[in-house]
Amino acid sequence: MASRIKQEAEPYIVDEEFEEEEEEENWDDWNGDDEEGQEGSSELDFLCLFCDSKYSSCNPLFDHCAAVHHFDFHAIRKALSLDFYGTFKLINYIRSQVAENRCWNCGFTCESNQNLQSHLHDIVNFKDIKLQWGDDRYLKPFIQDDSVLYNFADYEESEDEQTTPINKEQFVKDLKIFEEMFNGYRSTMEKVVANDDKNNLCGMKETTSVSDDYVNHDSSLYKDHSNDKGSRGYVKNQEEGCLIANSSCRLARHVMKVNESYFGSYSSFGIHREMLSDKARMDAYGKAILKNPSLLNGAVVMDVGCGTGILSLFAAQAGASRVIAVEASAKMAAVASQVANDNGLLRSKSQSEGNGLRKGVIEVVQGMVEVVDKNVELQPHSVDVLISEWMGYCLLYESMLSSVLYARDRWLRPRGAILPDTATIFVAGFGKGGTSLPFWENVCGFDMSCVGKELVEDAAKIPIVDVLDSQDLVTSSVILQTFDMATMKPDQVDFTATATLEPKPNATENNIEQFNSRTCCWCYGVVLWFETGFTSRFCREAPAVLSTSPYKPKTHWSQTILTFKEPIAMGSEKANGGKLAAIGTEVYPAAKIDLRISIVRSTEHRSIDISLEVFGIGADGRRRSWPAQFFSLQ
Repeated sequence: MASRIKQEAEPYIVDEEFEEEEEEENWDDWNGDDEEGQEGSSELDFLCLFCDSKYSSCNPLFDHCAAVHHFDFHAIRKALSLDFYGTFKLINYIRSQVAENRCWNCGFTCESNQNLQSHLHDIVNFKDIKLQWGDDRYLKPFIQDDSVLYNFADYEESEDEQTTPINKEQFVKDLKIFEEMFNGYRSTMEKVVANDDKNNLCGMKETTSVSDDYVNHDSSLYKDHSNDKGSRGYVKNQEEGCLIANSSCRLARHVMKVNESYFGSYSSFGIHREMLSDKARMDAYGKAILKNPSLLNGAVVMDVGCGTGILSLFAAQAGASRVIAVEASAKMAAVASQVANDNGLLRSKSQSEGNGLRKGVIEVVQGMVEVVDKNVELQPHSVDVLISEWMGYCLLYESMLSSVLYARDRWLRPRGAILPDTATIFVAGFGKGGTSLPFWENVCGFDMSCVGKELVEDAAKIPIVDVLDSQDLVTSSVILQTFDMATMKPDQVDFTATATLEPKPNATENNIEQFNSRTCCWCYGVVLWFETGFTSRFCREAPAVLSTSPYKPKTHWSQTILTFKEPIAMGSEKANGGKLAAIGTEVYPAAKIDLRISIVRSTEHRSIDISLEVFGIGADGRRRSWPAQFFSLQ
């Protein structure tokens, strides 16, 4: 999504050869010792813990593991307080798990090593990770003559020799922001170093503030983004030739660039017209804000991501005494200010009364909500009502929820209201009518189904955001996950949930097929949508619901469609296919489908990754599984 920010020419430069080699993900002919001008063997004896890459020492190997495989050796060892023997066991444990295509972190088993490489992820919470490698059997080397086992201690010593603490007053001030952003990873952030006055925060003149657990938490922190040449594990001091740890600066540059692109995209008036024209959206928010006078009258309100300022205008109209409209896009902040001013609602001493509404209550603050107090006088926990339209595709795309939760914890008073206060993700199975196959099967009387089949195969690789007709749903709709916005913790944004889908008795003609006098329907995939609730907990006079369901009028969010690699036959009648028949076929339709779905924030800031596991259950209880599928919504 984001291109890299150019590195400052002085005082640091990134080693270009180092960049090119990592970008190509082929370091086999690179010799770190030779490049540093040191004598040593050129043999590549150090095998990566996760793939077939080999290196000449632990230093480049662990840099590679952090950049490609989400495994920051130094940070993990420190966070888990592993001694030499504990680390020895960890390395052998990881090798044993990788040999079985199993994730060392969560225990998920993949179909192949290639799928495992795609699945590998950062540790969400160090406190929750189970130390499964405590067994003494992991003291036995999993690989004979494993060079990593007998040299990782040298890597640890070299790390300590290369770092010196930062003592700049300004940096300490900025570091506090990052400490709030990454609660749980503070020890890692304190390892960020600079070379005294020459460093100037690693060449950066500004730092970006994002929310703690409240952002792409560990994913951004512990991965060097392979698409970002400016994001590398180390930078080289041209004058002194020493390596300086640069993880905080990498993170800030990358997040800053992604945020610039993200907020810049909302500078288009076309996007705002689409949102303002979304009747379901406007009706729900309008009802919640305007029809609940006991909540809004005289309240201090914060609008996170105000855009044109429509929700802030609603709040002012409802009688709020003060509305703090926060908008990160400089252009839209200016627009919101102009709109508020044109309607006589901008907070100003010289403001004259207009439109019969409460005047001078809206303050537009340009910037991210994490640093809003730098631009406006605001005490912590002084906001009565927090409102935001934060939802993205599949609810969680764009990761704006993280900022809302930060604002809740920082600015909302105890027992204050948050609108909306609930969010729910639903899932259902869709049939052939939900694909493009029916169209291609008859184009002006000609059979072009080969095109449709190729499109369906491609759809099994990427999520599709589109409007699905409710008549094309072939299963029941069930709740996948619910969120309580008033109480949820930031790390609960990432989740794994299960659901069971049963065939709908009234599947439409496009989705059913007769086979040996039995009727079965074909499930081609699953569709996700969400609802947000403005419940009676806060909206006592007039609760409201905003739904993006296929059964409701369409919204600009549409639905998110995940297509199976192959369709699954479903039927309620007991089959007689015998024990050799495969579940989910015409011979043996599945009585129901079990799902296991994970949605997590991606290493690419403001994106989400989705994993989908599917199990067909026969009428006799037999079970069949299909290979896990992985989708990235970017």
